[in-house]
Amino acid sequence: MTEPQRPVVVLDFGAQYNHLIARRIREAEVYCEVVPGDTPAQKVLERRPAAIILSGGPASVFEPGAPSMDPALLESGIPVLGICYGMQLMAHLLGGRVEPAGRREYGRTAMRTLKPTPLLEGVPATSVVWMSHGDEVKAVPPGFEVYAATDHTPVAAMGDPRRGLYAVQYHPEVRHTPEGTTMLRDFLFRVAGLRPNWRPADFIAGAVADLRARIGGRRALVALSGGVDSAVAARLAADAIGDHLTAILIDHGLLRAGEVEEIAAAFPDLDLRVVRAEREFLQALAGVEDPEAKRKVIGREFIRAFERAAAALEPRPEVLIQGTVYPDVIESGAGHARTIKSHHNVGGLPPDLPFEVVEPLRWLFKDEVRRVGEALGLPDTIVWRQPFPGPGLAVRIMGPVTAEKLAVVREADRIVREEIRAAGLERAIWQAFAVLLEARAVGVMGDRRTYGRVVAVRAVESEDGMTADWVRLPDAVLERIASRLTGEVEGISRVVYDITSKPPATIEWE
Repeated sequence: MTEPQRPVVVLDFGAQYNHLIARRIREAEVYCEVVPGDTPAQKVLERRPAAIILSGGPASVFEPGAPSMDPALLESGIPVLGICYGMQLMAHLLGGRVEPAGRREYGRTAMRTLKPTPLLEGVPATSVVWMSHGDEVKAVPPGFEVYAATDHTPVAAMGDPRRGLYAVQYHPEVRHTPEGTTMLRDFLFRVAGLRPNWRPADFIAGAVADLRARIGGRRALVALSGGVDSAVAARLAADAIGDHLTAILIDHGLLRAGEVEEIAAAFPDLDLRVVRAEREFLQALAGVEDPEAKRKVIGREFIRAFERAAAALEPRPEVLIQGTVYPDVIESGAGHARTIKSHHNVGGLPPDLPFEVVEPLRWLFKDEVRRVGEALGLPDTIVWRQPFPGPGLAVRIMGPVTAEKLAVVREADRIVREEIRAAGLERAIWQAFAVLLEARAVGVMGDRRTYGRVVAVRAVESEDGMTADWVRLPDAVLERIASRLTGEVEGISRVVYDITSKPPATIEWE
């Protein structure tokens, strides 16, 4: 195996889709890590970065309390690329001048290259870029050159080759910048001198070694949920610490049909303990309507169930291993990003957690986790299982959760997944499921008036769950799903199909 190269470190200044920077770097087969923008220089340098990227963000550099960075990183000799806010921050810290733009620039914009540079070597002299900024660099810092401009932005790209500092005002990470990937690869390979030598499978040896070093001889629990994230985390942990690992599956009554049995069959070699806690979860969720409150309750009850399981083990476990992945971290408000929704394994954890939490997949995207799972030899039934929210069916029920509602949505979910599988679409679709709405609708069955429940069917396609588009399911598939839902699930009188993308919606309804 090729020795892993030093990472690219992305300093996160709070743009909601900074994850795309990491995606594009990984797609170039270069390993990267994302850390908060205000991480001290010493902590960043301890990672031995081969390059540093400064992300975008919603703030203005001259506002009080605006996110900043340790300027020592700009004098470290490590190649640095600033993007949008990152460019403005670089200019601000190094003696340039940043001011509000005379005209806010947003959307696709024509950019002209003014001077040759390795940063734009593969980019045409005139190209389309995606702009989204209200401030601009009016004067570049001493030692910098201007490489590109637009009609309204005189400094669209700048750099100081002597110090290896470069920056662009536009967003190369989004697909709306057609040559954005080209520019990023120019920075990685021509400026920073990196090589495309990282594959998700290369992650395994380092993750196992890190788990072994962090946990040592202590006993650990791993949270198994049936999804690929927790399964990969469990397999890595088992390879790292063997008999010191106990896998815990919390059967909170919010799982899909047959899920407990499927999980047990997939991990016959693990010390697996199934904790039956449906009664406790339903009691805790009684009357809770707010989606964020549901997630907080479930996160709390998850940990309490783990505490009860841990109390029965000797020696007492000190570590909790979770399958948290990068989209979970972003949506829960990591760094300076704003919270979209709390994930039970990130924002929902109580402050008095009795375990040290270890998250070996924290910086991987879902597609990368799947490839790691394949390299680990996990069965396809686990690796390619569609994503399932940690809070389970509770966030697919609008309003308070009850045993009766759970029975309806669980059966509806089973039918949707069966029909998607029968149509040969399971791998082509990121997620397909049913949501039980709070509304009721008039219907007619057997010549009699009904007033039954409404179910929404949701099917999306996505790369990593951070953005998604609704799937244009064949009419025949939708017809079979609707017919089965109203005919086989008691109480459902109407089926609707969700055609909202993410953004503006999220994939799950709650």
